[in-house]
Formats: sequence, C-alpha cells, structure tokens
Amino acid sequence: MSLFSKKTQPAIDPVQKELIENAQARVRQKKGLYRHLILFIAGAILLIIMNLVLGIGKETTFFNIDWFVWAILVWTFIFLVHVLNVFILHKFMGKAWEDEQIDRLVKKQQERIDKLEDKVIADHAAIEKKSNNPNPLPNSKDENIPL
Repeated sequence: MSLFSKKTQPAIDPVQKELIENAQARVRQKKGLYRHLILFIAGAILLIIMNLVLGIGKETTFFNIDWFVWAILVWTFIFLVHVLNVFILHKFMGKAWEDEQIDRLVKKQQERIDKLEDKVIADHAAIEKKSNNPNPLPNSKDENIPL
C-alpha cells in the first residue's frame, strides 16, 4: 500500500445504513428539542427580568395578566407541541409508519397492475382466437356446401 493510495471503506449493509440514518435523525430531533428547552428557559427568565426588574411594559396587561406571562404561556404551548412531535407522534408517524404505508400502497398498486395484466392477456387471447379462425370450417352435416 503506497502512501498516497485511497483507503477503501468497508461496505455497509443497506439495512444497517438505514438504521444508522434513522438513529442519526432521531438524535438530531432530540438535540433540537433540548436546545429549544434551554432557549425557552433562558427566554422566560429574560422576559421576567425585562418586566419585573427593568420595568419594560410594566403597565401592559391582557385580561389583568402581565404581557410576559402570556408570552411565556404561548411559548410553553409551542414547546409542548415540539415535545409531542418528538416523543409521541414520532412513534406513531415515524420511519416505521412511513415504511408500512409505502409497502401498503406498493402492494395495492401491484394488485392493480396484476389485474390489468390479466385483463390484457385475456383480451389479447380473445382477439388472437378470432384472428386465427376468421372463417370457421363448414360443418360436415351441411350437404349444400361442397368440400
């Protein structure tokens, strides 16, 4: 092996590669959720400091509740949707669900193709039967037609 030769990478099984890619995507989802959690906590603390310590928007209230509380509640709802998406919906609508739906649709399409092929074969056989025997031979019982 020379100094400048390329190293060959061992071939990865396609199934193993797909599992690795799914695991990497899942780790990215969780990493994004944890970043969102840190940003949410820091942002909530910043909003509280802005209002209570610095007095920004001190007089602004909605339904007798300070604006920063509403902002934190809206952000909490968004964060909970993110949690729902990562931990709950992923199990129901994750990669396994996608694969199952794809397999189901492919099977349905293949069944339709098979039915169409059967129909084409039947139609072709009927046409071929007619074209191979355009004038049937006269019946031997018919005496008026000479053979």
